[in-house]
Amino acid sequence: MTLSRIPYGVARRTRLLALPAALALAACGSSALPQAGLPTPGGPAPGKSCATVSVDYTAQSLPLGLQPRPGPEALYLPPPRAPQLENTGVWKALPILVSGTTAYRCGEFLYQDWLFDDHGAAGTEDPADRQELSSYLFSPKAGTLTYPNDPVYADNAADLVELRLRPLADATAFRITLNSLQDPERVAFTLALGESSGTVAWPHAAGVSSPAEWFLTVHGASAELLPAAGGAALSPAPTVTVDLERRQFEVRVPHALWNPGRENVRISAGVGLWDAAAGSYLQPGPTNSATAPGGMALPGAALFNMAFRRDEPVPQFTTASGRTIGDSAVFSKVESRWWRDRAQADALASGDVSAFFAMVDFGKLADAVEDDTAVPRTGFLNRIMASRYVFGQGLDYVTACGGISAVRPCKGTMLGQLQPYTVYVPQKPAPASGYGLTMQPHALSANYNQYLNTRHAQQMGERGTGTLVVTPSARGPDGFYYDASEANVFETWADVARHYPLDPDWVVMGGVSMGGIGTFRIAPRYPDLFARVMPIVAAASDEVLLPSLRNVPVTMWTSALDELQPLVSTEPTITALTDLGYRLDSLRFDTWDHLTPSTNDGYQPGADFLGEARVTRNPAQVTYVLMPEIDNAEVDLVADKAYWLSGITLRDAAAGTGQIDVRSEGFGLAPDTPLAVAQGVEILGDGNWGPAPYTHRLLDWAPPMAAPVADRLLIRASNIASVTIDPVRAKVSCKAMLAVESDGPIEITLLGCH
Repeated sequence: MTLSRIPYGVARRTRLLALPAALALAACGSSALPQAGLPTPGGPAPGKSCATVSVDYTAQSLPLGLQPRPGPEALYLPPPRAPQLENTGVWKALPILVSGTTAYRCGEFLYQDWLFDDHGAAGTEDPADRQELSSYLFSPKAGTLTYPNDPVYADNAADLVELRLRPLADATAFRITLNSLQDPERVAFTLALGESSGTVAWPHAAGVSSPAEWFLTVHGASAELLPAAGGAALSPAPTVTVDLERRQFEVRVPHALWNPGRENVRISAGVGLWDAAAGSYLQPGPTNSATAPGGMALPGAALFNMAFRRDEPVPQFTTASGRTIGDSAVFSKVESRWWRDRAQADALASGDVSAFFAMVDFGKLADAVEDDTAVPRTGFLNRIMASRYVFGQGLDYVTACGGISAVRPCKGTMLGQLQPYTVYVPQKPAPASGYGLTMQPHALSANYNQYLNTRHAQQMGERGTGTLVVTPSARGPDGFYYDASEANVFETWADVARHYPLDPDWVVMGGVSMGGIGTFRIAPRYPDLFARVMPIVAAASDEVLLPSLRNVPVTMWTSALDELQPLVSTEPTITALTDLGYRLDSLRFDTWDHLTPSTNDGYQPGADFLGEARVTRNPAQVTYVLMPEIDNAEVDLVADKAYWLSGITLRDAAAGTGQIDVRSEGFGLAPDTPLAVAQGVEILGDGNWGPAPYTHRLLDWAPPMAAPVADRLLIRASNIASVTIDPVRAKVSCKAMLAVESDGPIEITLLGCH
């Protein structure tokens, strides 16, 4: 679906000098959007066999009917062309895009793998492992293989994205898609076809075994079909076509060599690197070099990535292999399930990969049976989306974003187009008006699976009629939601909006640590996207932005013994919000440290606070802080509008920020009145740690009071050169009186007024 830009209309421009004014605030209404039907979320168009077009819920899921549209352009751009997800030639089926799943579509059998799980066996750690030396402290990998240092491998060359096959009239066609592919001669894969009475060693020093009757091995443009029982390769050899742009290998095995007919056939597959000189898989050593991988495991499995791993273990927050949940074991190599590679690592270390296979029903394929029953519809899912921002192939562990004081622009560790994210889909039917959306950004040194299998995500997702809980990749561990890391949040949001019906008015955001800091960055930049926010063990790094949260209530969870976000950091944020008189729900746990909220994993009071609150679309008062220095137009991130204000610019760019506050008397509401802060000690009984006391501070507003309706706008501005006001949404006319208090000249445009 292509989204067009809607013109804002004709405007009247007026030059005004500063005038004194008073200010006010009130509640709002919301605009209704047309509702789409609700077939199976995220799948092909319903009612069609071999659908080639997926359901797109964008028109329902995003606030397209509002002008100005809330949020950055990155949220509204149409999906980009994604060569790795494209079909050519005989291939017709839509990709599944849910990792670890299989499906029968359009006469094809598909398997979708996880991204960035190409870590091989669990062996001896390579002391030069770039990932282990990077910022992934709280999301270590299970496998220990490392790539050669030559950039051609991109630290990602054997990362399987998809395997699919289909029977043809005279052959069986296989297609393998990789995440990165710069030199096809450096990579190889083997498919084990058929059964045997016991396990058989895979050829070419792959270092693994499984049942098999035949082995199909491909490297570069060469392929061979070997009998598993021994003997020479069959002739003529299968043919191989390599598509570098799509990073795909297509292999055709003539029926004269192997014909599965309508049988059920056992298939396994693994990907590794190829040693052209030795004519075998490239063997790992203790540490990597320019030409060899490291992280050798015993008995020496050379494969990096296995297919057909439906049952990869998920993180466990209630236990960490017998260790106390209070220490860091849950985030350590003991756990190591963050990349969905634990079972793969252990199986490759043992050398027996028999557990990883699919039974492919060639009768179903011949009859073109459509079968998506193996694709889960609810619970925790790892999804794959295509980004329009591509910075290269593979992974960059060297050019780290560097945290809060990041070297900008931040491109992130994950450079390529395909990006993973996690979504929790509640165990209840999709609401008629669409799911809510809870954006849950991950912490520093964590990854997109930080909240996988947690009560945190489940309690947020199962509240009310059900919300989707989404954790983007943020393109790496340390982007702090600047630049490409921030754009990834909105691209992920847009992808979710295409695949699931959302209620665009029911959106909240909140994460732990860096995820909370990111919440405090993104929500004030785009406040009209969010109903409420919940930062956990996090302070606002850009405290100057907090006034923009006038219409977005905040709940903050802090820990008195926090080593990384201590009270000297978080209390000033609480004080700033309190001084502003904004709605705030603060829970300070006096016996907790930085990791305790995650290991305790109980957040019901936060889920209750977020509830089913809806976005305030047209508040009577808008406060907005403009900070252009953290914009990045190259990734479509410009924040210069909120609610019914747009086109806000600075008068003095060198000053860095400006602030504008506009209250409309057209709503007939008096300014909101903050109540006194209520304080007490309460107990959290939810979670793994048992009862936990906390100091609860609550600042709320008195019920809104009526006031005489007037056709007047009260404007207060500091270092603002211009602003556009939508009089319809502000409930005033083109003849509204403008009472302005400014520290310099300001140009005010009333949208649609001549």
